[in-house]
Amino acid sequence: MKIGIGSDHNAFQLKEEVKAYIESLGHIVEDYGCYSEEEVDYPGLAFNVATDITKRSLERGILLCGTGIGMSIAANKVPGIRSAQCHDVYSAERAQLSNNAPIITMGSKIVGPELAKKIVKAYLAVSFQGGNSARKIDQIMDKEKEYLLQGSCC
Repeated sequence: MKIGIGSDHNAFQLKEEVKAYIESLGHIVEDYGCYSEEEVDYPGLAFNVATDITKRSLERGILLCGTGIGMSIAANKVPGIRSAQCHDVYSAERAQLSNNAPIITMGSKIVGPELAKKIVKAYLAVSFQGGNSARKIDQIMDKEKEYLLQGSCC
């Protein structure tokens, strides 16, 4: 699987550990930055990973910042994306099984490297199965399309 990964400066060290772990699982990783602990704004990184998922040049994404909140909000601004903030294994599994979320986010100030690896492993090990969840995802995506056709949601 081809996985995009990105972080801000707060999560640079965690990103490096998670990236190496994903590669050790046999996946291809594309690193979208940042590339040091020098301060960087995260929205552009999230937009780039999310956009490449919509273009199908990536299968999934992992985004990291201090809390995981900002990255998730930014990624979710890209039409067609469902990003889920996950700080435990169960949420990571459900992000994919129930919500078909192509992106998960984590906060480096909340999870350490070992828990982050468990979260990533759980997330990458499962696939969306549809069922009752598919109907709910369709409702969410239909609402997104409705807002896009209106030209504005607010």
